[in-house]
Amino acid sequence: MAQAVITDAHRRDARTLWDYHQMGQQPRLCDVAIGLGSHDLGVAQHTADLYRSGMVPLVVFSGGNSPTTAERFPRGEAVHYREHAIASGVPDKAILVEPRAGNTGENITFSRAVLAEHGHTPRSVLLVSKPYMQRRAFATCQALWPEVEVVCASEPLTLADYTRSIGNEKLVVDMLVGDLQRVIEYPEQGFAAPQDVPIEVHAAYDRLLAAGFDSRLIHR
Repeated sequence: MAQAVITDAHRRDARTLWDYHQMGQQPRLCDVAIGLGSHDLGVAQHTADLYRSGMVPLVVFSGGNSPTTAERFPRGEAVHYREHAIASGVPDKAILVEPRAGNTGENITFSRAVLAEHGHTPRSVLLVSKPYMQRRAFATCQALWPEVEVVCASEPLTLADYTRSIGNEKLVVDMLVGDLQRVIEYPEQGFAAPQDVPIEVHAAYDRLLAAGFDSRLIHR
């Protein structure tokens, strides 16, 4: 069911999901940053900012193409991220590119392999993602790379700021709902570590689903 009008109640529920998705971790010194490919060039910019602030000595950009990024990043997400980071002052020698990943699990697994190929075995990872994807990225890394300590980071944007950057409020709420579905369901499939979902977050999720914010759901 399509939702034509977004009400204040929907916005309150969306903020509940937004707040839950963000881990609230402060960036700190880590062995490597991994910028997770997507449609959002802000991930590349924030990764570059973290490198230039001295948080990490090395960056991996991970991502190939998906139907939502092929037109925006025709040479692949990681390649375009690398180019943006270099233009933002990150030296090429500090960047590794993983150009094949098509989902978050592959971002983690393939980045780990690229690091190993270059002789790196990090003990801590600064995982840089879209703001609403922090928790899912964290849960995925916990499941697939449990040996590393994970710190999550993203552009310091409010929900209102992020919505303005996307330009489509309905789509943003759909993305918040879709990511929470994955946080809830992926552990059963072995894709992610279980996360505690508070009652109020689950209730907000159920209300938004019932209101038709469902275009980013996965269907089994």
